[in-house]
Amino acid sequence: MSTSRNASRRTLLGAALGGAAAATVGGLPGTAYAASWQQKWAPSASSAGLGAFETVEDDRADSHTSGQPHIFATGNNWRFNMHMADRDTSTDRQRQEVTGLRNGSGSDYLKWTSGQTWRVTYSMYIPSSLKATTTFTHIMQMKQPGAGSSPIVVQSLRRVNGVQTIELKVIEGDVLVGRTDLAPLHDKWTDVDFQIKVGDGSAGSVRWILKSGSTTVVDASKTGVDTFLADRVRPKWGIYRSLGDTSGSLQDCYLLLTNLRGYQLV
Repeated sequence: MSTSRNASRRTLLGAALGGAAAATVGGLPGTAYAASWQQKWAPSASSAGLGAFETVEDDRADSHTSGQPHIFATGNNWRFNMHMADRDTSTDRQRQEVTGLRNGSGSDYLKWTSGQTWRVTYSMYIPSSLKATTTFTHIMQMKQPGAGSSPIVVQSLRRVNGVQTIELKVIEGDVLVGRTDLAPLHDKWTDVDFQIKVGDGSAGSVRWILKSGSTTVVDASKTGVDTFLADRVRPKWGIYRSLGDTSGSLQDCYLLLTNLRGYQLV
C-alpha cells in the first residue's frame, strides 16, 4: 500500500477540528470572548526536516551505526525506523524519538506550561510490522524535559487479553482515557487530535480523537487528572518500546508521521 496521502486528505483534521472552543476568556470589563484554537506550529517535513523539533534522539547509544539515520524526513513525511539491533542507553529497551515543537532555529520552541491548553493534530501510518506488545510500546508521550522524569501521558500499542490495541493513558493514577483495536488501523493513515490542559493534581484534562477516513474510531476525554510534573510539558513522537515483550511481536518496523500542527487555546 502506498504511504503517500492526497494533500486535501492530509489537511482534513486541521480544517474540520480547528473551530472555536466553548470556553470564554476575560477581556475588557463587561465583555467576554469565545476562546479559540490559535495555530502556533505548522512545519513541513519537506522543508523543515528534523528542524521542526526541539531535539532528536536517534540511536543515542550508537548501538546500530550502520542503520543511521533512523529518523529522517522523506517527502512530506517524517519516518522513524526501528531495527531489532537498536538499543537505547538502557539496553532493555529501544528508542527513536523526537521532542518538542520548534519554530525557526535556536531556542524558538513552544513551551507548554501549567494552566495552558494545547492541542496537536497529525496523521500517522502504522504498518503491520509495528505491533502491540505485552510490555510498553509508546508512539507518543507527554513528558517533562530532562533525564529521569516519568511520562505524563502516553499513546501506546498494548496487547490486552491477547488482542492488539492502541490506547491513551494518563500515568498519574494509571487513568485509561480510551482504547480501541489496533488491527483495523494497520497499513493505513490514521488522523490524531490530542488536546491537553496542563494542570497539577486534579487541574488537568485530556481529549483524544482518532479518525480512520471519515470514521471516528475514538473520541474520549478525562477531566480532573494530573498532567503536570514541573517546568513544562513537552511532546515526544516516535517508537519507544521495551524488549521484554512475551508475544513474539518485536520485529524491524517503522512509523510515519505527517501534517503535524500545534495549537494553543487563547
